[in-house]
Amino acid sequence: MIRLVDRLFAILLLIAALLCFHRLYLALAGEGVGGTAIAGDGGLPMVRIALFLVGGLASIIGAWRLWNFDEDRGAPSSAAPLFGRDAVARPEQSSWVRRLLYALPLIAFAVILADQPAQGPIPEASTEAANNGTVAAPDAAEPAPVQTEPAAPQPAAPVEKQAEEAWPQFSPAPDLAQPPRIAAEPAPVETAQQPEPPQTTAPLPKAEPSQPAQADGHHDAVVWLAVSPDRHLLMSASTDRTIKLWDLEGKRLAKTLGVHKDMARAALFMPDGKRVLTAGDDGEIVLRSIEDGAVLHVFSAGENGGANKLALSPDGKRAVSGHDTGTAIVWDIDAGKVLHVLSGHSWSISSVAISPDGTKAVSGSIDGLLNLWDIDEGRLIRTWQGHERGTYGAAFTADGNKLVTGSGDYTIKLWDVASGDQLRQFNGHSGTVYALVLSEDGKRILSCSLDGTARIWDMETGREVMQFVGRASLYSVAFAPDGSVLTGGKDRAIRTWPAGGGSSTVLFAGARD
Repeated sequence: MIRLVDRLFAILLLIAALLCFHRLYLALAGEGVGGTAIAGDGGLPMVRIALFLVGGLASIIGAWRLWNFDEDRGAPSSAAPLFGRDAVARPEQSSWVRRLLYALPLIAFAVILADQPAQGPIPEASTEAANNGTVAAPDAAEPAPVQTEPAAPQPAAPVEKQAEEAWPQFSPAPDLAQPPRIAAEPAPVETAQQPEPPQTTAPLPKAEPSQPAQADGHHDAVVWLAVSPDRHLLMSASTDRTIKLWDLEGKRLAKTLGVHKDMARAALFMPDGKRVLTAGDDGEIVLRSIEDGAVLHVFSAGENGGANKLALSPDGKRAVSGHDTGTAIVWDIDAGKVLHVLSGHSWSISSVAISPDGTKAVSGSIDGLLNLWDIDEGRLIRTWQGHERGTYGAAFTADGNKLVTGSGDYTIKLWDVASGDQLRQFNGHSGTVYALVLSEDGKRILSCSLDGTARIWDMETGREVMQFVGRASLYSVAFAPDGSVLTGGKDRAIRTWPAGGGSSTVLFAGARD
């Protein structure tokens, strides 16, 4: 919707530019609207000429800027990330620019209208002159008559010629030697009634199959999926604020585990399989009981803003959350307290991950910057520009020596943790890579993107092994216990895809609007 408004105002600015240059042309030609002089000296003053020149150029530049406003370079117009620089909402820095560009056509049209010459009543002398087919200058003295020589008389035609031209002209009479022929009226032709030609009617296009729905499904995008340690349950988080628990074997909703005050962003199983840790835009990281959904503890980020992403150490003792303000927070889960507040990003954090040994963490922000932290000491180890756009997915390999990241620049990259060097790049997605996970054997990467696809990659060769094509943007992905692929996305459904490829099946449908 914002892009449509931008382009409508861009068209208005082009019209304003044309009007400004038209008035400028009239000014330089010494004419105004309707061919009358605008200024007393036969043209516009230099100030007005400069005004229309600057107005026309500014309108063209503004039209180009609005038409190409970088609203979402990392995603198609119909699908955008849920937060960050690649999202539908631009950072606040661009709001004043858009407001200024919206005001430009109004200012240009106001200047053009204000500069119209006044149209007063037409003097009587002018009216009389117009009726006589002449143009009279107002308040001008009547010019003296001009003496002209009489035109030379034309020689008169001869009298005989004049008389001949005066005679009436007649058409020659028809030849009466032969009787006039009367055409016989043609007999009516009997025509047999022609049968109607055969018709072929094209059938209506096949309607899209209706999206399955269930009353207890999610009402908005599914942005997180996690499989329980015992492989029996699936947990999902949605921007409808709810955390849901699904029975994979029974293929039904087990329970709605909890509700955040704002969009839910992440949900992780604790290693004991009895508790979960969830995070949301309300800035709260909540420890819940799986048995009854009871809230056991709330970790509040306070002024650090909403929690976009969440990572948990393998032993479940520490968690790292990434926030809107560019800070990452290290939490002591057992003690229920903050260990470190890590400040090293100027933009909102969009990905976090903890190493398998629980000593390091990586955070990525929406400007593509990556920071590696020592979470025992709260110390920054290294920072580097990992991507051209935001980093929306991150995972350490099982040995902790490598890091995989996905981004709004459509790429997936493999990094050496010790040196920070890039080892490999995976190309193929045509939209923001929003989430990724690694297989248990560490040989494959499973990614999902706003381009509507999920893909499996070979870690060693960088080759794409399998591609799953959906109909809507995908925001979350996971490996199912049987090796199939699970995805959640904009269509509110949780789908399953055969590991060997093929079409998806709706495992848990979303609710209807």
